[in-house]
Amino acid sequence: MSQLRSPEQIPARPERLAVRVLGPLLVQRGAVTLDATQLGGPKPRQILEILLLRVGTPVSKERLVELIWDGNAPTEAMSTLESYVSVLRRHLQPGCGKCGPLRTTNGGYLLDPDLVDLDLNRFDALVRRAADADAATSLPLLLEALAIADAPLLGDELRPAWAEEERARHASRVVSARTMAAEAALDLGRPADAARLAELAVAADPLSENAWTALLLARQEEGRPAEGLRAYERCREILERELGCAPGPRLQGAHARLLRATAGEDDGLSEVLSALLVLHEALVASATSAAASVKRAVAPEPRTSAAPVDISNGAVAAASVWAVDPRRSAASAVLSSFLQRALAAA
Repeated sequence: MSQLRSPEQIPARPERLAVRVLGPLLVQRGAVTLDATQLGGPKPRQILEILLLRVGTPVSKERLVELIWDGNAPTEAMSTLESYVSVLRRHLQPGCGKCGPLRTTNGGYLLDPDLVDLDLNRFDALVRRAADADAATSLPLLLEALAIADAPLLGDELRPAWAEEERARHASRVVSARTMAAEAALDLGRPADAARLAELAVAADPLSENAWTALLLARQEEGRPAEGLRAYERCREILERELGCAPGPRLQGAHARLLRATAGEDDGLSEVLSALLVLHEALVASATSAAASVKRAVAPEPRTSAAPVDISNGAVAAASVWAVDPRRSAASAVLSSFLQRALAAA
C-alpha cells in the first residue's frame, strides 16, 4: 500500500501570474506583488523577461545563455543558468517546484500561457481584432490597446541589446496602432482626434509616411490647410535628410488635396495658388512619365530558361525621377515651400 503524503508534502496549487512588461516590470501573484528588484537579481529577472516575450514558446538553454551573457558566457554558464531558474521559481511559484507557470521543456524552459496574463499579449490581441473590424468597432479597441501601451517595453531593462531590439519592435507596433486609430477617427468624422493621434505617431516615428498622411488628411478635415502644408514640409525635409528621398505617392496625394482645397476658394490668392498647383502637378506628371520610361529601358529580356536573372538594374527602375533629373526635385520643393508659406500668411 502506498504511503499517504502529509499536507506539507503535497505541492501547492500553482497561482496564475498577472505580469506587466510595458513600463517597469511588475508581477502579481495572488496578493503578492513583485517588482524588478524582487526576482532574485538581474540575471534571473532577464530570464523571466526573455520568456515573457515568448509566452508559450520554449526557449533553449543555449539561447538563454547567449542572450543573458551577450555572447560572453562563463564556462559554468549552464549550471549557473539552472540555478537562476531555481531562484526564479521560488519567487514565482513557491511550493510548486516545476509545476507552476515556469515549466521545463526538452533542453529549455517556457512560461505556460494558461497561467500567465501578460499586458503585451493583451495589446497585440486588441490590435489584431481592430485590424479586422470596421472603424466604429476598431477605434475603441485601438484606444484600449494604446492605453495599455502607455510606457516603453521593459522600462527597467535598459542595457541588454536584446531588450533594446524588442523595445524598438514594440515601439513600431505602437506607431502602427496610433496610425490605424487616426485613420479610424477620420472615417468616423473625428478629425481633431485623428490629428492628435497622428501627431503622436509622427513624433514617435518621423519616417512613417502613413502617419504623416493621416495628419495631413486630419488637418484638411479640420479646415486647417496651412498647418497641414507645414506638416508636409516638415515631413519632406525629414525624408530628404534621413533617407535622401521624396514623399511617396499617397502622401503626395494628401498634399495635393490640401492644395486643391485651398486653391478652390474664391479670392486673388487662390487664383495664384491654383496656377502654381497646375505647375506642381505638371512636375509630378512629368516625373511619373520619366520614371516609367526608365523602368521600360532597364526591363530585363524575357527569360528562355530557368537561369537566374540579374536584377541589379532594378534599383534604377525603382528610383524616383528626382534621381533622373534633380532639377525637377528642386523645382517641386520650391513650389511646395512657396505654397506653404503663402497659405500660412493668408
